[in-house]
Amino acid sequence: MRRTAVRAAAASGEPQEALPATAVPESASLSGAASAFSAPGAAAAPAPAPYRLQTEFPFELPRGYVDEAGTVHRDGVMRLATARDELVPLRDIRVQENPAYLSVVLLGRVITRLGSLPLVHDGVVENMFASDLAFLQDFYRQVNAEGHTRASVQCPHCSEPFEVELGGSRLGES
Repeated sequence: MRRTAVRAAAASGEPQEALPATAVPESASLSGAASAFSAPGAAAAPAPAPYRLQTEFPFELPRGYVDEAGTVHRDGVMRLATARDELVPLRDIRVQENPAYLSVVLLGRVITRLGSLPLVHDGVVENMFASDLAFLQDFYRQVNAEGHTRASVQCPHCSEPFEVELGGSRLGES
């Protein structure tokens, strides 16, 4: 309930009050609860490192996008797609007339950098070579739908640890 009131106050532009430091008693805090269950004289366990979600992924195009000046752009960055990224293109008239155009519009939204281009948009993606478009579609699927498909394993003979790629580039491959 309090969160709703704070959001409403923030939306109305009214100044918000800071909660006093004594609003939550020490005994109700997580550290207080943890210390109540630990043995006397035992040191508290260190807090785990915060989880950091990787949201941008670098890539290198197989051929590269050639701009009007003839410059080839191969290295780029793709960010994770949001629900909005996948929904907005469905309202695009080009996508409604030709569903195959969906991937072009979608990739134009999630590619944040390509070489030295100042802006990446669906017109850039539209003028890429077919092999680069196929690469980006596969990369998009891997980043957004599947995540990574590597597994850490151990050799049964020498016990040496290594990673194995479990997924193929197409559905049904392994």
